[in-house]
Amino acid sequence: MIRFDDVVLRYPRSERAAVSHVSLEAPRGAITAIVGPNGSGKSTLVRALLGRLVPEHGAISIDGTPIGQSSRLEVARRVALVPQREEPVFPLMVRDFVALGRYAHGGVWSGETPADRAAISAAAERAGVCDYLDRRTAELSGGEWQRVRIARALAQGGDALVLDEPTAFLDVAHEMAVFELLDALARDGRVVLLVSHQLNLVARFANHMALLHAGTLAAFGTPEDVMRGDLLERVYEWPLVVSRDPAVGAPVLVPLRHRGSR
Repeated sequence: MIRFDDVVLRYPRSERAAVSHVSLEAPRGAITAIVGPNGSGKSTLVRALLGRLVPEHGAISIDGTPIGQSSRLEVARRVALVPQREEPVFPLMVRDFVALGRYAHGGVWSGETPADRAAISAAAERAGVCDYLDRRTAELSGGEWQRVRIARALAQGGDALVLDEPTAFLDVAHEMAVFELLDALARDGRVVLLVSHQLNLVARFANHMALLHAGTLAAFGTPEDVMRGDLLERVYEWPLVVSRDPAVGAPVLVPLRHRGSR
Protein backbone atom coordinates (compact mmCIF):
# COMPACT_ATOMS: atom_id res chain seq x y z
CA MET A 1 0.00 0.00 0.00
CA ILE A 2 1.10 3.55 -0.78
CA ARG A 3 -0.13 6.10 1.72
CA PHE A 4 0.00 9.90 1.81
CA ASP A 5 -0.78 11.10 5.34
CA ASP A 6 -1.55 14.82 5.79
CA VAL A 7 1.19 15.70 3.29
CA VAL A 8 2.26 19.29 2.63
CA LEU A 9 4.65 19.86 -0.29
CA ARG A 10 6.33 23.11 -1.26
CA TYR A 11 8.83 23.80 -4.03
CA PRO A 12 12.00 25.75 -3.12
CA ARG A 13 11.53 29.53 -3.03
CA SER A 14 7.77 29.18 -3.37
CA GLU A 15 5.55 30.97 -0.88
CA ARG A 16 2.51 28.81 -1.61
CA ALA A 17 2.38 25.08 -0.95
CA ALA A 18 1.90 22.98 -4.11
CA VAL A 19 0.06 20.33 -2.06
CA SER A 20 -1.65 21.13 1.23
CA HIS A 21 -2.63 18.48 3.82
CA VAL A 22 -3.47 15.68 1.38
CA SER A 23 -4.24 12.20 2.69
CA LEU A 24 -5.02 9.21 0.47
CA GLU A 25 -4.26 5.52 0.10
CA ALA A 26 -3.50 3.34 -2.91
CA PRO A 27 -4.03 -0.31 -1.88
CA ARG A 28 -2.81 -3.49 -3.50
CA GLY A 29 -5.06 -5.14 -6.04
CA ALA A 30 -6.68 -1.89 -7.19
CA ILE A 31 -6.26 1.04 -9.55
CA THR A 32 -6.11 4.36 -7.71
CA ALA A 33 -6.27 7.44 -9.93
CA ILE A 34 -5.24 10.99 -9.07
CA VAL A 35 -7.19 13.46 -11.19
CA GLY A 36 -7.71 17.21 -11.29
CA PRO A 37 -7.05 20.34 -13.36
CA ASN A 38 -3.61 21.40 -14.56
CA GLY A 39 -1.52 22.68 -11.68
CA SER A 40 -3.61 21.00 -8.98
CA GLY A 41 -0.67 19.02 -7.54
CA LYS A 42 -1.02 15.62 -9.22
CA SER A 43 2.53 15.23 -10.53
CA THR A 44 3.91 16.86 -7.37
CA LEU A 45 2.62 13.91 -5.35
CA VAL A 46 4.44 11.54 -7.70
CA ARG A 47 7.70 13.49 -7.34
CA ALA A 48 7.41 13.33 -3.57
CA LEU A 49 6.72 9.60 -3.66
CA LEU A 50 9.97 9.13 -5.57
CA GLY A 51 11.91 11.24 -3.06
CA ARG A 52 12.45 14.20 -5.39
CA LEU A 53 10.55 16.52 -3.06
CA VAL A 54 10.60 16.17 0.73
CA PRO A 55 7.34 16.88 2.60
CA GLU A 56 7.49 19.79 4.98
CA HIS A 57 4.64 18.15 6.90
CA GLY A 58 3.09 14.69 7.01
CA ALA A 59 4.49 11.40 5.72
CA ILE A 60 4.52 9.19 2.65
CA SER A 61 4.87 5.46 3.29
CA ILE A 62 5.02 2.18 1.41
CA ASP A 63 3.54 -0.76 3.31
CA GLY A 64 3.87 1.24 6.52
CA THR A 65 7.53 2.24 6.05
CA PRO A 66 8.09 5.99 5.56
CA ILE A 67 10.03 6.60 2.35
CA GLY A 68 12.39 8.86 4.29
CA GLN A 69 13.67 5.75 6.06
CA SER A 70 14.55 4.03 2.77
CA SER A 71 17.26 4.84 0.23
CA ARG A 72 16.22 5.83 -3.28
CA LEU A 73 17.57 2.48 -4.47
CA GLU A 74 15.37 0.63 -1.98
CA VAL A 75 12.34 2.64 -3.11
CA ALA A 76 13.19 1.85 -6.75
CA ARG A 77 13.11 -1.85 -5.95
CA ARG A 78 9.56 -1.49 -4.64
CA VAL A 79 8.04 1.23 -6.83
CA ALA A 80 8.41 1.42 -10.62
CA LEU A 81 7.58 4.65 -12.45
CA VAL A 82 6.33 5.30 -15.98
CA PRO A 83 6.88 9.06 -16.35
CA GLN A 84 4.77 11.36 -18.48
CA ARG A 85 7.52 12.33 -20.91
CA GLU A 86 10.54 10.34 -21.91
CA GLU A 87 12.72 9.88 -24.99
CA PRO A 88 16.07 8.08 -25.15
CA VAL A 89 18.99 10.31 -26.11
CA PHE A 90 19.69 7.83 -28.91
CA PRO A 91 17.64 4.85 -30.16
CA LEU A 92 18.02 1.63 -28.21
CA MET A 93 17.04 -1.91 -28.98
CA VAL A 94 13.74 -2.51 -27.23
CA ARG A 95 15.15 -5.40 -25.23
CA ASP A 96 17.99 -3.18 -23.98
CA PHE A 97 15.48 -0.49 -23.00
CA VAL A 98 13.36 -2.98 -21.03
CA ALA A 99 16.55 -4.26 -19.39
CA LEU A 100 17.17 -0.78 -17.94
CA GLY A 101 14.49 -1.66 -15.40
CA ARG A 102 16.93 -4.08 -13.79
CA TYR A 103 19.41 -1.33 -12.88
CA ALA A 104 18.02 -1.06 -9.34
CA HIS A 105 18.93 -4.71 -8.75
CA GLY A 106 22.53 -4.54 -9.95
CA GLY A 107 24.69 -1.68 -11.01
CA VAL A 108 26.26 0.01 -13.95
CA TRP A 109 29.14 -2.51 -14.06
CA SER A 110 27.23 -5.67 -13.16
CA GLY A 111 26.47 -8.22 -15.82
CA GLU A 112 23.04 -9.53 -16.65
CA THR A 113 22.09 -12.38 -14.35
CA PRO A 114 19.69 -15.28 -14.97
CA ALA A 115 17.22 -13.51 -12.67
CA ASP A 116 17.51 -10.38 -14.83
CA ARG A 117 16.88 -12.34 -18.03
CA ALA A 118 13.87 -14.06 -16.50
CA ALA A 119 12.44 -10.72 -15.29
CA ILE A 120 12.94 -9.10 -18.71
CA SER A 121 11.29 -12.00 -20.50
CA ALA A 122 8.34 -12.10 -18.09
CA ALA A 123 7.85 -8.33 -18.30
CA ALA A 124 7.90 -8.34 -22.11
CA GLU A 125 5.35 -11.12 -22.21
CA ARG A 126 3.09 -9.49 -19.60
CA ALA A 127 3.12 -6.15 -21.43
CA GLY A 128 2.66 -7.81 -24.81
CA VAL A 129 5.86 -6.49 -26.38
CA CYS A 130 7.73 -9.71 -27.21
CA ASP A 131 7.39 -8.99 -30.93
CA TYR A 132 9.15 -5.64 -30.49
CA LEU A 133 12.27 -6.79 -28.65
CA ASP A 134 14.49 -6.84 -31.75
CA ARG A 135 13.33 -3.42 -32.97
CA ARG A 136 14.71 -0.01 -32.09
CA THR A 137 12.78 2.37 -29.87
CA ALA A 138 12.70 4.97 -32.66
CA GLU A 139 10.69 2.53 -34.81
CA LEU A 140 7.80 2.21 -32.35
CA SER A 141 4.39 3.84 -32.61
CA GLY A 142 3.04 5.80 -29.66
CA GLY A 143 1.02 2.87 -28.36
CA GLU A 144 3.88 0.41 -28.80
CA TRP A 145 6.28 2.80 -27.06
CA GLN A 146 3.98 3.13 -24.05
CA ARG A 147 3.68 -0.64 -23.65
CA VAL A 148 7.47 -0.94 -23.86
CA ARG A 149 7.83 1.66 -21.10
CA ILE A 150 5.39 -0.33 -18.96
CA ALA A 151 7.42 -3.47 -19.70
CA ARG A 152 10.55 -1.73 -18.38
CA ALA A 153 8.67 -0.83 -15.19
CA LEU A 154 7.50 -4.42 -14.79
CA ALA A 155 11.08 -5.67 -15.29
CA GLN A 156 12.08 -3.35 -12.45
CA GLY A 157 9.94 -5.45 -10.15
CA GLY A 158 8.27 -4.49 -6.92
CA ASP A 159 4.61 -4.48 -6.03
CA ALA A 160 3.77 -0.90 -7.01
CA LEU A 161 3.44 0.70 -10.42
CA VAL A 162 3.11 4.49 -10.67
CA LEU A 163 2.18 6.10 -13.99
CA ASP A 164 1.99 9.79 -14.90
CA GLU A 165 -0.49 10.35 -17.78
CA PRO A 166 -0.10 6.82 -19.21
CA THR A 167 -2.41 7.45 -22.19
CA ALA A 168 -1.25 10.92 -23.25
CA PHE A 169 -1.22 11.26 -27.06
CA LEU A 170 -2.70 7.79 -27.63
CA ASP A 171 -5.69 6.99 -29.80
CA VAL A 172 -8.83 5.32 -28.44
CA ALA A 173 -7.71 1.75 -29.14
CA HIS A 174 -4.32 2.23 -27.49
CA GLU A 175 -5.88 4.06 -24.54
CA MET A 176 -8.15 1.10 -23.93
CA ALA A 177 -5.31 -1.39 -24.36
CA VAL A 178 -3.19 0.40 -21.75
CA PHE A 179 -6.05 0.59 -19.23
CA GLU A 180 -6.93 -3.06 -19.84
CA LEU A 181 -3.31 -3.95 -19.08
CA LEU A 182 -3.30 -1.84 -15.90
CA ASP A 183 -6.55 -3.47 -14.81
CA ALA A 184 -4.99 -6.91 -15.26
CA LEU A 185 -1.88 -5.88 -13.31
CA ALA A 186 -4.03 -4.61 -10.44
CA ARG A 187 -5.97 -7.86 -10.41
CA ASP A 188 -2.62 -9.64 -10.05
CA GLY A 189 -2.26 -7.89 -6.68
CA ARG A 190 -0.12 -4.88 -7.57
CA VAL A 191 -0.58 -1.33 -6.38
CA VAL A 192 -1.45 0.71 -9.49
CA LEU A 193 -1.36 4.46 -8.88
CA LEU A 194 -1.83 6.72 -11.87
CA VAL A 195 -2.20 10.39 -12.71
CA SER A 196 -4.62 11.09 -15.54
CA HIS A 197 -6.71 13.76 -17.23
CA GLN A 198 -8.91 11.07 -18.81
CA LEU A 199 -11.75 11.14 -16.28
CA ASN A 200 -14.09 8.95 -18.30
CA LEU A 201 -11.52 6.19 -18.74
CA VAL A 202 -10.54 6.48 -15.08
CA ALA A 203 -14.18 6.22 -14.01
CA ARG A 204 -14.53 3.05 -16.05
CA PHE A 205 -11.43 1.28 -14.73
CA ALA A 206 -10.37 2.79 -11.38
CA ASN A 207 -11.42 1.46 -8.01
CA HIS A 208 -10.57 4.73 -6.25
CA MET A 209 -10.28 8.35 -7.41
CA ALA A 210 -8.56 11.26 -5.69
CA LEU A 211 -9.70 14.63 -7.04
CA LEU A 212 -7.24 17.48 -6.41
CA HIS A 213 -8.09 21.16 -6.60
CA ALA A 214 -5.50 23.90 -6.05
CA GLY A 215 -3.29 21.53 -4.09
CA THR A 216 -6.02 20.22 -1.79
CA LEU A 217 -8.05 17.02 -1.84
CA ALA A 218 -11.52 17.94 -3.06
CA ALA A 219 -12.82 14.36 -2.95
CA PHE A 220 -11.62 10.78 -2.51
CA GLY A 221 -13.62 7.60 -3.02
CA THR A 222 -15.10 5.44 -5.72
CA PRO A 223 -15.86 6.89 -9.17
CA GLU A 224 -19.48 7.13 -8.03
CA ASP A 225 -18.37 9.30 -5.10
CA VAL A 226 -16.13 11.61 -7.12
CA MET A 227 -17.83 11.90 -10.51
CA ARG A 228 -20.53 14.32 -9.41
CA GLY A 229 -21.59 17.13 -11.69
CA ASP A 230 -21.70 19.88 -9.07
CA LEU A 231 -18.28 18.94 -7.69
CA LEU A 232 -16.53 18.58 -11.05
CA GLU A 233 -18.05 21.78 -12.40
CA ARG A 234 -16.69 23.71 -9.41
CA VAL A 235 -13.23 22.15 -9.62
CA TYR A 236 -12.79 22.43 -13.39
CA GLU A 237 -14.62 25.76 -13.63
CA TRP A 238 -16.51 24.67 -16.72
CA PRO A 239 -20.17 23.79 -17.33
CA LEU A 240 -20.73 20.05 -17.54
CA VAL A 241 -23.07 17.21 -16.77
CA VAL A 242 -22.39 13.67 -15.56
CA SER A 243 -24.21 10.95 -17.43
CA ARG A 244 -23.88 7.15 -17.61
CA ASP A 245 -21.76 4.99 -19.87
CA PRO A 246 -24.36 2.97 -21.82
CA ALA A 247 -22.02 -0.04 -22.04
CA VAL A 248 -20.96 -0.50 -18.41
CA GLY A 249 -22.95 2.07 -16.42
CA ALA A 250 -19.91 3.99 -15.21
CA PRO A 251 -20.20 7.77 -14.70
CA VAL A 252 -19.33 9.82 -17.80
CA LEU A 253 -18.42 13.50 -17.83
CA VAL A 254 -19.91 15.52 -20.69
CA PRO A 255 -18.51 19.08 -21.01
CA LEU A 256 -20.99 21.68 -22.24
CA ARG A 257 -20.49 24.76 -24.35
CA HIS A 258 -20.72 28.12 -22.67
CA ARG A 259 -23.94 30.00 -23.27
CA GLY A 260 -23.68 32.12 -26.37
CA SER A 261 -21.10 29.81 -27.99
CA ARG A 262 -21.82 28.52 -31.46
